[in-house]
Amino acid sequence: MAKAPLSPAAWIDAGLAQLTLSGPLALRAEPLSRHLKTSKGSFYWHFKDVPAFQAALLAQWQDRALAQLGDDAMLDGSDTDKMIRFGQSVQNDTAGPALRAWAQADPSVAKAIATVDAARLKHLTGLMNDIGVRNEDFALAAYGTLVGLKQMRNDDGDALVAFAALVDLVMALK
Repeated sequence: MAKAPLSPAAWIDAGLAQLTLSGPLALRAEPLSRHLKTSKGSFYWHFKDVPAFQAALLAQWQDRALAQLGDDAMLDGSDTDKMIRFGQSVQNDTAGPALRAWAQADPSVAKAIATVDAARLKHLTGLMNDIGVRNEDFALAAYGTLVGLKQMRNDDGDALVAFAALVDLVMALK
């Protein structure tokens, strides 16, 4: 039985997974095709070259991250629920730390991260404004906790626990 052809989305999903595991050097046709057990021809069928693939991967990651913010904003719940859900969505972005490391050497990656960070920070600032906390530095510190602890460790639970402690503190200020 013939193997079904891979879609561009399958290549991008594999790229995000391999980026997380091995870093940006894994975002080339050879290692990705080996990982997917297919030919490099399949890669080049969908993408002009490696830079085009990397641009598509970044655009897809950015679109997903921004869509997640929109989805979260549509959900009901208490103010605490909304902030915890925000923290969970940031923690669920498994490619984030690898993208941040890659961004140190690639301005286009840094630009995509800056766009997502700005949207996330705006969303978190809005959540805090909803409970009467107007000092934007609280939102920045809370977001920095999520991002920084995820960079420091692979244990997502620790970062979310620390973020929940900050949410509790913010709620006490309410």
